[in-house]
Amino acid sequence: MPGEFELIASHFARLTPPRGDVALGVGDDAALLVPAPGQELVVTVDTLIEGVHFFADCPPAALGHKALAVNLSDLAAMGAEPAWALLALTLPRADEGWLADFARGFSDLACRHGVALVGGDTCRGPLVVSVTALGQAPTGQALRRAGAKPGDGVYVSGELGAAGLAVRARRSQITLPAALAQHAAQRLDWPQPRLALGLALRGLASAAIDVSDGLLADLGHVCAAGGVGARLDLAALPLPEGALALASHEELLGAGDDYELCFTVPASNEARVPELAQRLGLALTRIGRIEAEPGLRLVDTAGEEHAVAAKGHDHFR
Repeated sequence: MPGEFELIASHFARLTPPRGDVALGVGDDAALLVPAPGQELVVTVDTLIEGVHFFADCPPAALGHKALAVNLSDLAAMGAEPAWALLALTLPRADEGWLADFARGFSDLACRHGVALVGGDTCRGPLVVSVTALGQAPTGQALRRAGAKPGDGVYVSGELGAAGLAVRARRSQITLPAALAQHAAQRLDWPQPRLALGLALRGLASAAIDVSDGLLADLGHVCAAGGVGARLDLAALPLPEGALALASHEELLGAGDDYELCFTVPASNEARVPELAQRLGLALTRIGRIEAEPGLRLVDTAGEEHAVAAKGHDHFR
């Protein structure tokens, strides 16, 4: 059976291509990185635990992809360009085949976005994957949660709710039609971080956040940070076809795992959003407005307003 250092050498030492700003990478006690002049470091970390963040039958390539993707989604929400990553991997056993597939999923996404793996740790125990991702943004230009103002449009990228349907289906709580089941599984297991959108939102958006814990919770964070509220148009929400026959709006918006960006745009910049959507080939949907009154309000197709709690995934609630 291979040891810890043999596993690192076999699967992770040369997993990603070199970068000129890495003075020393995998193989030493710590990495030496050289941030570009005039840039701020943007750093995030996420941990994925078997049975909490992913199912036991999750394909290892998908898990490798998702472990990095959820961190890159955080960098996207900050308008940062990704550069480096650290990987801490706790394994119940040294399974060479599993590790090869996991490393492939991680590497494919890292190479696509120019991310260098520069270090990490491996140890034995219950399956846990923790990734730290580091990026850069020009000084003073990073996006933040705070900044939304009354009158700003509220937008989301892509689609909401499919990953949550996949979770409920895998728990045998609902049965999905075949086409929707396949689509929902792809959304849950292979999220795509909206990095190009995040970079394009610098100077255009007033606030941004990635939708990881559900739109209601994450937009609630934006509103709390800015001391504002929001009114959302239920008819405008980009939901999977047939989703409302299987779950309510609140269930779809509180499920999490979408990894889209929710962002607010001042009225003076909103005319630029359709052109940006066309350039990126990505749906950017206005779903509501920021208001001065705190709280989230949903407006149904009959024009009726419903107050709603900003609820979503919470590890301790």
